[in-house]
Amino acid sequence: MKKLFGTDGVRGVANKGLTPELAFDLGKAGAYVLTKNVTGAPRVLVAKDGRRSGDMLEAALTAGLCSIGTEVYHCGVIPTPAVAYLIKKYNFDAGVMISASHNPMEDNGIKFFNCRGLKLPDGLEEEIESLIYSKDELPRPTGTGVGVVKTLCSPLDDYVSFVLSTVPGLQLAGMKIALDCANGATSAVAPIVFEKLGAEVHTLYNSPDGCNINANCGSTHMESITEFVAANNCDIGLAFDGDGDRMLAVDDKGQMVDGDIIMAICGLDLHERGQLTRDTIVATVMSNQGLEVFCRNHGMTLYRTAVGDRYVLEKMLADNLMLGGEQSGHMIFRQFNTTGDGILAGVQLLSVLHRKKKAMSQLAKMVEIFPQVLINAKVSNSRMAELTTSEEIKAALAETERQLSADERILVRPSGTEPLVRVMLEGRDIHKITELAKNLVAVIEKTPVN
Repeated sequence: MKKLFGTDGVRGVANKGLTPELAFDLGKAGAYVLTKNVTGAPRVLVAKDGRRSGDMLEAALTAGLCSIGTEVYHCGVIPTPAVAYLIKKYNFDAGVMISASHNPMEDNGIKFFNCRGLKLPDGLEEEIESLIYSKDELPRPTGTGVGVVKTLCSPLDDYVSFVLSTVPGLQLAGMKIALDCANGATSAVAPIVFEKLGAEVHTLYNSPDGCNINANCGSTHMESITEFVAANNCDIGLAFDGDGDRMLAVDDKGQMVDGDIIMAICGLDLHERGQLTRDTIVATVMSNQGLEVFCRNHGMTLYRTAVGDRYVLEKMLADNLMLGGEQSGHMIFRQFNTTGDGILAGVQLLSVLHRKKKAMSQLAKMVEIFPQVLINAKVSNSRMAELTTSEEIKAALAETERQLSADERILVRPSGTEPLVRVMLEGRDIHKITELAKNLVAVIEKTPVN
């Protein structure tokens, strides 16, 4: 059972939960696990998202990497998807991103990538953890065997060129675009990309100071960019998170466009051009039922995974699928990159708008987002693990499912952080699904568990 790694690396309050000592151990154990079969000195790329604690953790992590003989290449503040791309471009043996993504500045995180630019499967994360907890002695080279630190020369330029290469010939002259860079890792990149495409670019929250990352801005705080787009008659707004692996949009009417709608628009475009492998989009159990209905109505299939873009990618790799993502804005265009990439997703979305010659609001209204009801059932921790054994609860769930039409759905899952069972229903009839959710929650809360 993993203790350190969550759904996206190791996270915690920097210098408290995520300490320099832990960063050192992660660097040492991570490099050993990921590069133990490498001949000669392994080469590992290290990047960060610009929050204040990044320097401290980078130093500790680097020391751990060097302690087992790794050549560490620093590339400074760059988006997470740039790390995945640069690992492949320069044939690194592994990569590490120091970031807590959309979390507040006091948090930070460490996530590893393998030599293919992929996030690690559970098995490798568990192997890293076991080494840390077991305190097994790892190799300690001396003399010329100790690792060194180098600097990668042009990571931002490389990444900008890569993103532009995915839309050859695209010109956005005459288009007015607003960007919210979340005072994060996209601040030095996103404006350059869209200006090079010829758009009129207006940038919000692109003055990072180490402390203002994600502070009431970015893809988790869409208020400012929606107001700006509406007030300034922009054609579209794009909001990124702190490390640049998410993107949400705002249409020309000032309405938010989430990851489900963006996947629908881009997926249909790929489908129509014969480039959507198996005519399938991969999403998670949290994606709206409207996306599933949209896919079905347009000759496509929606496959759902557990929550987390790593699980989306695992399915995409297993079945050679090209498009997947999450409602929250992680979108993977696998023909180009191996992780969620906010700037790349924005460029791909704009290429569809340009090709269709339609406004963002026109494309967004193709997708009917179903009303959603989410009610939390309070359940003690001692009962949580036994809920699946209750015959009364199983019967109530079966009866709820019996009353749902093909376009309605239910999702019941325990919270990972609180003593709650989350009951979510989606469907066109808000009164019906609300009543069904309340009834099921009542059964869950009152039912004694054997």
